[in-house]
Amino acid sequence: MLLRMLLVLLVVGCVAAAQDAPADLILHHGRVVTVDRRFAIHSAIAVRGGKIVRTGSDAQVLSLRGPQTRVEDLQGKTVLPGLIDSHTHPTGACMTEADHPIPMMTRVPDVLRYIRTRSAFVPKGDWIQVRQVFITRLEEQRYPTRAELDAAAPEHPVIFSTGPDASLNTLAMRESGLDRNFRVSDGGPGFAEKDPATGELTGILRSCTRYVKVRATGRNFSADEQEQRLKALFRDYNANGITAICDRDASAGGLERYRRLQERRALTVRIAASHHVDTLGPIETIQQKIRDVARNPLRREDPWLKIIGIKTYLDGGMLTGSAYMQQPWGVSKIYGITDPTYRGVLFVPHDRLVPMVRTAVEEGLQFTAHSVGDGAVHALLDAYQEVNRTHPIRDSRPTLTHANFQSEEDIHRAARLGVGMDIQPIWLREDAHTLAAQFGYERLRWFQPLRSLFRAGVTVGGGSDHMQKIGPLRSINPYHPFLGMYTAISRRGRSYDRALHPAEALSREDAIRFYTIRNAYLIRRETEIGSLEPGKWADLIVLDRDPLTCGLEELPATRVLTTYVEGRRMMRE
Repeated sequence: MLLRMLLVLLVVGCVAAAQDAPADLILHHGRVVTVDRRFAIHSAIAVRGGKIVRTGSDAQVLSLRGPQTRVEDLQGKTVLPGLIDSHTHPTGACMTEADHPIPMMTRVPDVLRYIRTRSAFVPKGDWIQVRQVFITRLEEQRYPTRAELDAAAPEHPVIFSTGPDASLNTLAMRESGLDRNFRVSDGGPGFAEKDPATGELTGILRSCTRYVKVRATGRNFSADEQEQRLKALFRDYNANGITAICDRDASAGGLERYRRLQERRALTVRIAASHHVDTLGPIETIQQKIRDVARNPLRREDPWLKIIGIKTYLDGGMLTGSAYMQQPWGVSKIYGITDPTYRGVLFVPHDRLVPMVRTAVEEGLQFTAHSVGDGAVHALLDAYQEVNRTHPIRDSRPTLTHANFQSEEDIHRAARLGVGMDIQPIWLREDAHTLAAQFGYERLRWFQPLRSLFRAGVTVGGGSDHMQKIGPLRSINPYHPFLGMYTAISRRGRSYDRALHPAEALSREDAIRFYTIRNAYLIRRETEIGSLEPGKWADLIVLDRDPLTCGLEELPATRVLTTYVEGRRMMRE
């Protein structure tokens, strides 16, 4: 008994000594917003060995100063946890302009001018591609027509693609074997639009660009060049306060690029990855692919890089008029919808979706699917609910990706099941004017209902869906986190003259949680990052203003002065 007491005292003494050991870094005389359960705000923080060891008053924290401690006076500045973006596509985004710069395109003439310019450089017969310039964000709110594309580049096949939807010129259709007899025949979704007067294809494809036989053009980039571009993007993420991300559609090639950077200790953001899984083909093959993801070496615990689950696609998009809705979209000039009963496109039927979800849950993988429309949200929750009867799903952190349109019923169902949501406020900012024109104000009552989700207890995190370009405001979509916070708080959209259902606005505290601790939970790192608490990694940012107290209209102008990851300075103003 005496020996046991002595051992206990020795352990307690060692722990106390470790707690009182000198810090490597102390930041003091500031406002350290911890984002812990109490949302406490302290004046100082201490770091040792890459982890937070103490937060508190200046006196409490400065007591850990030693001869080698780096001490920085914040001069009243605000410190937040490093921000987390729950939805990015870095490996593709960083390469968008590697070959040549791509201008902003806000009107159809901008698109046609770009195509004409490219036709002067691209060899005749090679493809010209315009991707992810959404028609909802063009002033005319329509696709360039087949005739317009023909006139802009008569000797090049051209595709204007917004994901699974696209507009093609005549050469592109010819090279892809698309004519008036074309039918979707692979069991997947989609259709080609026809001129009702002639029966000829208009050039617009809905949810079936997989049939377009695009040939890659332009120079090939070495692995080293691709990695340099990726590192440049990650440095820009750091410059905007982002210290962790989720790649929400990671390919095997992209994961290998991350792995090589991690091997050389060249990562500056933490990466959680949802591995892409296709949904066409025999269901047994798809289930085996899910099991293969679960056995990937990147599933191991690693503070910098880890596969957390799988991602697939359940419906189309709200920017292309193909999101799967519970009620019809309505006839639309904007989206080219002529069928009054059209509800969008659902890619995976219930009897195929359920075994996919079940397999992911059995393997401990987070299942998520691109689910934009309220019909798709309802369908995925139906699948989660069915699987949950025999295989409890909560611990696998099942998620809905996008979940823009919802219902009050499904908010509470998601809370009961433990289903999280990965939502991008920037879509409200960029597209509220188009959605209001299409659906009317009242039908948008449950569009990105953030406050209701928080109140119901749904873990919902903020992301950008960053697809193309490097630059927080010039990117598609913008990945500026403080613009995202502003949008979640104000509910205001570009070119929209009112707040969109302000009852769903977040408070400033919740907007910060939205990009920190809530996202940390979604990417399964809430015990490591997302708040400034002892024992967590010292990922933190110093700001030029306090987002809790500055004027709301000033919030998007917030600048990050310094970013630390594991207490190491990644950038400084």
